[in-house]
Amino acid sequence: MTGRSCLFFGFLLVLLLAAAGCTTLSVGNVSYGAGNLTVTITNNRNPVDTGIQVRIYKLNEFEQHELLTTGTTFTLTGTENTVTIPLRLDPGRYKIYVYLTTNGQRETAVIRDITVKL
Repeated sequence: MTGRSCLFFGFLLVLLLAAAGCTTLSVGNVSYGAGNLTVTITNNRNPVDTGIQVRIYKLNEFEQHELLTTGTTFTLTGTENTVTIPLRLDPGRYKIYVYLTTNGQRETAVIRDITVKL
């Protein structure tokens, strides 16, 4: 393969990767306050109905214990959406797993660590 064709295929690969990033959902900030878990979701496409599953683990020393799993559906409109899930967390450290699905397919999953203060 010549240098010119390698350059062409490299450019094509970059375009495909950039286009793929524009069609997915992504999870931004995850925070807790006033009895609500707040999840920010970025949507770079038309409005879409999305399933949101949240698994919460309490961290103690070198252990983690699953507290709860909850979920909801939400219609994502615009580019930045905020989903609020009512729940009660005691002060402490938590590991939050957030899963987003559309049409029965997992779009993305992230893990966030949060600390709830008094």
